[in-house]
Amino acid sequence: MKKIISLVILTLVVVGGLVFSFTQFNNESVAKNKIKSEAPIISKQKPLTAAEKNAELKKWEASPDGIQFKKWEASPAGQKVYAAEAKIMPSIKSFTAMEAVVTSLSLPEGSRVGFGLMIAIEGKEYILSFGIEQPGKNSLNLKREFDLLRTLKVNDKISLKSKNVSHAPKYAYPIVSGDYVEREGEIIYKRTPRKGGC
Repeated sequence: MKKIISLVILTLVVVGGLVFSFTQFNNESVAKNKIKSEAPIISKQKPLTAAEKNAELKKWEASPDGIQFKKWEASPAGQKVYAAEAKIMPSIKSFTAMEAVVTSLSLPEGSRVGFGLMIAIEGKEYILSFGIEQPGKNSLNLKREFDLLRTLKVNDKISLKSKNVSHAPKYAYPIVSGDYVEREGEIIYKRTPRKGGC
């Protein structure tokens, strides 16, 4: 009799476990299907036409930020930044090497451009920005991406290449994006291309 009761209890436990497992599986399937069906449909926005871009620009220029930016552009500080940008623009467009001298290992107070330093190219000062450090992501397979850049000293001569120069009224210098840096013929930084990008 004990064997029969034990067998019945064991059977009930096994069947109960199977029913519980099936119920859990079924509930998860229903939840997944519900999530899939509730996922928003994201429509791809078509690019703006030239007329639409121009209208957006005019709207922005009439805003308080746009008015302040236009005042900065016309100011001596803005003109100085634009003149420094124009000086290096041919090298930026052709991605050719520019010779520079490190003038400071720290950026102006309040800078928010990630890791960087100050450099001079043909007598004009620039912020050389490398962005936020991504450990182990550099193409030189360094432990930390900017370790070799941290060995630079004031007055070191470097050769650099960049694909971008930008500006903002908050900075008194153009911001050069550091894509490639050499010191005495040794590559000390090379930006890793983004996945899916060029």
